[in-house]
Amino acid sequence: MTTVNTAPSQDHPAALATAAGAEWLASAALSPRAALARWAAFPTAPAVLPCGTVFDVINVPAVFGRRMLNRLWSGGPGSGPVAAHRGRTLLFAAPGTAHRLPALLNWEEWGRAVPPPLCHGAGDAVAVPAPNPRHPADGTGQDRDAGSRWLVAPDVRYPWLPGPEILLWACVRAARGGADPSIFVRPEADAKVVPVGRR
Repeated sequence: MTTVNTAPSQDHPAALATAAGAEWLASAALSPRAALARWAAFPTAPAVLPCGTVFDVINVPAVFGRRMLNRLWSGGPGSGPVAAHRGRTLLFAAPGTAHRLPALLNWEEWGRAVPPPLCHGAGDAVAVPAPNPRHPADGTGQDRDAGSRWLVAPDVRYPWLPGPEILLWACVRAARGGADPSIFVRPEADAKVVPVGRR
């Protein structure tokens, strides 16, 4: 996926999947051909896809998810596909992330500051928007299911997916809110500061 400085909006071209992105999504289904045929017949229909082999999904409250997404795009490596569904943000992640992220949050002692994510991995399934929910055949230019849409749609056959460490980073920064505190102490006005390289 192409990295930009800010997270795409729902009207951004990144909110519509490409044919390659639809193939990637369908590859998670038990029958990829059937999934693609269903989308060809019903272009705006969401689908339920299994997690754990092609992707995991980290499911967080919508506002917190937008904060995470903004952090990932403004100060991090960007994101993989991201969807909004019924007041939640679904961040698609590398397989195995659903198992490791909660443990990392607890180990880093951020578990209480971060809204508990719902982590969908092996054995779980999630509802995902259609690859192109605003298909021209719709005629309205609007999602039929207003609660389900892509924020960052899959656009390549093998999209980059963040792992647990990157999503931990995004969770912590979203929980902090505002600007990240500097690790450098501002010197007193009359303090003598000697650059480290000159010692």
